[in-house]
Amino acid sequence: MVRPDLNLLLALDALLDEGSVIGAARRMNLSPPAMSRTLSRIRDALGDPVFVQVGRKLMPTPKALALREQVRMVVERATQVFETGTPIDLTSLDRRFNVRATDEFVSIHLGHLLAAMATEMPRAMLRFSPEEDDVDEEALRNGRIDLFISASRKLGPEIRVQSLFTTTFVGVARAHHPVFDDEITPERLTRWEHINVSRRGKAVGPIDAALEAHGLRRHVALVVPNPYTALFALQDSDLLLPLPRHLARSALAAGLGIRLFELPTPLETVLLTQAWHPRLDGDPAHQWLRNTIHALCSTDEAQILRATNTMK
Repeated sequence: MVRPDLNLLLALDALLDEGSVIGAARRMNLSPPAMSRTLSRIRDALGDPVFVQVGRKLMPTPKALALREQVRMVVERATQVFETGTPIDLTSLDRRFNVRATDEFVSIHLGHLLAAMATEMPRAMLRFSPEEDDVDEEALRNGRIDLFISASRKLGPEIRVQSLFTTTFVGVARAHHPVFDDEITPERLTRWEHINVSRRGKAVGPIDAALEAHGLRRHVALVVPNPYTALFALQDSDLLLPLPRHLARSALAAGLGIRLFELPTPLETVLLTQAWHPRLDGDPAHQWLRNTIHALCSTDEAQILRATNTMK
């Protein structure tokens, strides 16, 4: 049995991440011709073209895409073997993190996280993965994502979970919406059409159960995959939008022509958490990432509350 050249794994990882021979050559400290020869060896080893030329770009084949996360996970585990007991210089560490996160976290905390990374881990990269049909805990187990930031939910017993912050829902409408002409009651809330935000295309949200308790139903006229589309759709319409309070406040502070209101059917407080697989417990770079996120959420929470009190 011929033993595989494990250096090809490093090269394949770089090629899949960079999407170009030149970018991968730069990362591997090779010349472009040497990287091209390495790609030829990878093709021979896998029995697959790996990349095909489309215009000026290299496009990965289906087999390459299927191998992407497996290759990345193997390379990272191998790297950890040689890093054991050796101090890590985060400032020179090439690392990418696949993160799946809620819009609340992205809108409030991402800017501060990127600023901290630019100082302490400047060569690292965040890659935000969209929510898909895969089970979140399975995505953590198989390495498709390194960190999962979401509303608290039941995950596998081995998954590590840490609380970050809490939020509640408020109503959002354009600044001069007629809903503000009188007291906002559950009945008046259903008089206008609504927007629902769902990455999976669902038309039902937490507010529907609360309205049902009053014998009421809302009409959802628009379903969008993210709150940013929803917020801009409000500008020239009479649509109403239930939104997490932190996210709504961020949009208001950004100068959008919106107005917030307390929902007449209060919804439960939502706890946001971060979760990761225990194989990453001792990874210094991952430790820095989650510790920094936790610290930022605690600090920003106090700042947001102070800013909101000032705006009132």
